[in-house]
Amino acid sequence: MSILIKPIITEKATMQSESLNAFAFQVNPKANKVEIKKAVEAAYGVSVEKVRTINVRPERRTRHTKTGIQHGKTNAIKKAIVQLAEGEVIDLYTNM
Repeated sequence: MSILIKPIITEKATMQSESLNAFAFQVNPKANKVEIKKAVEAAYGVSVEKVRTINVRPERRTRHTKTGIQHGKTNAIKKAIVQLAEGEVIDLYTNM
């Protein structure tokens, strides 16, 4: 079971990384805060101060088409916002 799935790179996450030194990751929905902290420290070699988690519910949509009504939804994910110690940095753009 891999804990970290991928980093989240959005405008809001980039602003948090610059101002609060906090980075956002999509994580396994069954992972807890302690496992997330250990996985980030092992993967990036940084010291983590705080971990906040968010369960994002699926987004449901209904479309009216010629063939009838179609229902759909996105996947539910879990996000983790990891705040690093002062002076620590994760460079997410080097492996792209």
